[in-house]
Amino acid sequence: MSHRLQVLLEKDEIAEIRAAARRRHLTVSEYVRAALREARLGEPGLDAARKFMAVREASSYEFPTADPVAMEAEISRGYLDLP
Repeated sequence: MSHRLQVLLEKDEIAEIRAAARRRHLTVSEYVRAALREARLGEPGLDAARKFMAVREASSYEFPTADPVAMEAEISRGYLDLP
């Protein structure tokens, strides 16, 4: 279900938004929806405490790994050996 959102802007602001939308061949509504969607996706999904907890938990595990240079060499060899 759609909802209407009203935002009051100064004349110069709306003129800039209209020009930006026109440059992208979008309506102002489409431009604003895209801008809000992009801003929303840029927001962190988890709070900082939960992120730190996840990093602490992940760092408590011990997985086999290799020296980064050796690992890079193995990966490169794998690509070079492909038919």
